[in-house]
Amino acid sequence: MKLLLTSGGISNKSIHDALVDMLDKPIADSSALCIPTAVYAIPGGARNAWKFLNGQSGAPMCELGWKTMGVLELTALPSLNKEHWLPMVKETDVLLVDGGDPLYLSYWMRQSGLADLLPSLDSVYVGLSAGSMVMAPNIGEFFVNWTPPSGGDETLNLVDFSMFPHLEHEMLPYNTMVNAEKWAAGMKGSAYAMDDQTAIKVIDGEVEVVSEGQWKLFTP
Repeated sequence: MKLLLTSGGISNKSIHDALVDMLDKPIADSSALCIPTAVYAIPGGARNAWKFLNGQSGAPMCELGWKTMGVLELTALPSLNKEHWLPMVKETDVLLVDGGDPLYLSYWMRQSGLADLLPSLDSVYVGLSAGSMVMAPNIGEFFVNWTPPSGGDETLNLVDFSMFPHLEHEMLPYNTMVNAEKWAAGMKGSAYAMDDQTAIKVIDGEVEVVSEGQWKLFTP
């Protein structure tokens, strides 16, 4: 699976071009499934889910001009027969995964079966904030809010680095480089601090930073 892990969506031409390159065809010819699940675990989640799906979140994802779109709600999948949703997931060109709470998203990715399916998909996975962070081995105590039944801060471990998104964001005063450095010091592996003009592209384990903004790699 190809991963495009963003902090603020498809926010500039460089990230947009990277997405088109990964799709290997125009966005207008591509199908998308939108996953809003993570956003329900933060205040105002229902309103923010609507904004994400309607292209009004301020982080471009769903409004890019996809040929077809659908909504994949992970909390519903365990109660459904797989033939109702699995073929659609396997056939889609891209999964657009909203931000919110990464541990809540990780929990429902596992409960729904999507986590086990992801490595075998040919789709492009595009994460936004928590939708990107969930790919990491863990997120660090700085980002723990919703706590899974098992406790801890472990996520899906589908990449070997962690992410600190929304670096120096005007609406998130604690997401400073100083706090990113403190966060990174407590992580076991490599970690990226990245602003909303930055994304991380991962294809077959090869990692490339795509940025028109600010980012920093911390290594153990």
